[in-house]
Amino acid sequence: MTAFSSNPAIDPNGAILPDLAVRAAVESADAAAVTRELRLVQRAQAGDTAAFRLLVESHRGMIHRLCLQWLGCEDDAGEACQDTFLKAWQALPAWQARGRLGTWLYQIALNQCRDRARSRGARQKRATIPLDELGTAPACPMASPDLAASRQGDMEKLQRGLLALPESARAVLILCGVESLSYQEAAEVLKCSVRALEGRLYRARQQLLDWWERHP
Repeated sequence: MTAFSSNPAIDPNGAILPDLAVRAAVESADAAAVTRELRLVQRAQAGDTAAFRLLVESHRGMIHRLCLQWLGCEDDAGEACQDTFLKAWQALPAWQARGRLGTWLYQIALNQCRDRARSRGARQKRATIPLDELGTAPACPMASPDLAASRQGDMEKLQRGLLALPESARAVLILCGVESLSYQEAAEVLKCSVRALEGRLYRARQQLLDWWERHP
């Protein structure tokens, strides 16, 4: 007589069910990646620059995307990204790994972007030129042709819309809409509850929609 397994991931013949097998493999890979990252963090905290370079390479893309969406300028985004990792290196010895490294890096990057945007705004007196009156996004010095081409159409309009929003709305839209963070992850970055984040995201989407409809 064949005994049926009480484990829902295993069929009566002892085979692991496909969907659950894939899920288990993904969870195992995620756990391995977290363990590897933690080991790199520990080495970097001890002063291992090679380990820190590996951490930078694995997170550079997401941090640069966030900076570019926030600042709307490749040069400023590149500098903000570099400053983010410089601040991270300086603060890393005191960082306690209670959460994901990426969450912490997002927090640093947001602060860098806010500071840089305010500084740039003060220098250029951008407050005297309403963004709604601009026909195109603010010019970025020495923008490359391929970058300029990639910003045409809806992507350019989205960038303009994000720049026109208040900082709190811009942050939640970039994290959830552009970076595709889960509500839990975004809430950790913004240091708020998931429920509060959901409310902020709803209001931010309404603000962006209102801006979009006023700028066909």
